[in-house]
Amino acid sequence: MDNTNIHLSEIAVRYAETDAMGFVYYGNYLTWFEVARCEALAAMGHPYAEMEKQNIFIPVLSAEIQYKKPAKFGDIIKIESLRYRLGRVRIQFNYRVLKGDELLTTGKTVHAFMNSAGRAIRPPEEILEFFPEQG
Repeated sequence: MDNTNIHLSEIAVRYAETDAMGFVYYGNYLTWFEVARCEALAAMGHPYAEMEKQNIFIPVLSAEIQYKKPAKFGDIIKIESLRYRLGRVRIQFNYRVLKGDELLTTGKTVHAFMNSAGRAIRPPEEILEFFPEQG
């Protein structure tokens, strides 16, 4: 696997992110995916806020999550995000949530490049070059 296509984010699980059983509430994983995605874009030199100023948006078209083991308050977790191009206007991020070397969750989100009117657009090459074809 090409490690230049992977971005690593780290999060400490907050008490507010847990449920009555002491596990991370399932919906928070999507928030963590967003954190990892935004950090990856910024690391590529394309912070999402700057993309929006250029009238480039990447709304989520679909999301999938597979829960394997729970995270708990105080855990330090890593989120690996791996990015791909799906044609000319769609991209995909694959995620792995880990506590140490233990895999907790996997998932993916698919996005389309759109303008503020909600129309599909072709992204600039300087952004698209960071998204290799999925092989």
